[in-house]
Amino acid sequence: MTIATQSCVVTGKKDVSVINQTLDYTGAGTLVKITRGGICGSDLHYYEHGAVGDFKVREAMVLGHEVVGVVEKSDTPRLQPGQKVALNPSKPCKACKYCLSGDENQCTTMKFFGSAMYFPHINGAFTQYKIVDSNQCIPYDNQVSDRLMVFAEPLAVAIHAVNQAGDIHGKTVFVSGVGPIGCLIVLAAKAKGAAQIVVTDPSERCRTLALAVGAGKALDAAQGDFSEYQAEKGFFDVSFDASGHPSSIRRCLEVTRARGTLVQVGMGPVVNEFPLMMLIAKEINWVGSFRFTEEFNTAVEWLANKTVDPMPLLSAEFPQESLVEALEYALDKSKASKVQLVF
Repeated sequence: MTIATQSCVVTGKKDVSVINQTLDYTGAGTLVKITRGGICGSDLHYYEHGAVGDFKVREAMVLGHEVVGVVEKSDTPRLQPGQKVALNPSKPCKACKYCLSGDENQCTTMKFFGSAMYFPHINGAFTQYKIVDSNQCIPYDNQVSDRLMVFAEPLAVAIHAVNQAGDIHGKTVFVSGVGPIGCLIVLAAKAKGAAQIVVTDPSERCRTLALAVGAGKALDAAQGDFSEYQAEKGFFDVSFDASGHPSSIRRCLEVTRARGTLVQVGMGPVVNEFPLMMLIAKEINWVGSFRFTEEFNTAVEWLANKTVDPMPLLSAEFPQESLVEALEYALDKSKASKVQLVF
């Protein structure tokens, strides 16, 4: 069967549009009617720069990887028409050494929604209808709000980051950079039993949101007093850098106690004049965090049973046809945290 769909595509820098496309559903996989999508930082990079890092847009590509929808047709009995699903945007190969060891987020040929890494590009899911592998569909109770469940993908990123730190129950936690991911790390850390959570950010709006989702204290990154946390080789058991800025990484190293853990979540350019001696002398465990594995299912479960509430982070909602307006709003960090598109 052939399905008409309208899709949000990017073709270059500040060049996006909503276009008509068609899909041919042959009965393999699951046909999903997309209902909502959250705009991510990578979507904004493709819009603002026509690229994410070295991956430039070379053909029209559908944006979006934070989406939920309703099953239309499926080749899997567990996915009946009308069932709400969150779509896991990861499509690992299931055959490389990382997939076989359970580290699917490290798949050497990962196909991730809305990525220009490959050519032809991997289309995203900001579209009215999408055909996906059935195992990418995670069902959730139809009574749960779609506005809430759209947070599943970024929450999975945050849960994976917290898991990278090991058991944080009863530990002191520091989060530097509390944009959407940083705030979701606060939520995940609190759900995992952190005893104390302190955050920092230059934005008063971001600090206020972090307090709203569970941080105990928020310090101005530029003017805050961190001396009590820097004394005696640091205070926090675990710190999360969700900024990627060199000054943020340095601060995390300063306030993390000797033999503590720093989880690197924020991405950025090469860090010049990195304080390597501080890392060595304090024997800090510096670990990276990239996407997620089984944490996507955990995120769906946590949202469905109200383990966490990310709704303070929802800044605005726009209809699909207002794509440019939605992206421009999301770019304005003075007022936007998470912005959702309605299909």
